[in-house]
Amino acid sequence: MEDVIGIIVAPIIIFMIFVAPIWLILHYRSKRKMSQGLSEQEVAEMKALSHQAEAMGERIKTLEAILDAESPQWRNRA
Repeated sequence: MEDVIGIIVAPIIIFMIFVAPIWLILHYRSKRKMSQGLSEQEVAEMKALSHQAEAMGERIKTLEAILDAESPQWRNRA
């Protein structure tokens, strides 16, 4: 019985000494970073990505219009 308790207690102690503190530090560091919001660089990147997505959407609409004109049944093939 004491061997079973020793087998269970040893990993718990190792976890509490090494893993738990690192886990808590990383958890609260990420929480703090999330509460600060986006940085200026991240906002600029989001705006650039949004602009690229809008441009890509327009390109897709143009390509679909071309395909509709040249091959009206192209949507049914997929």
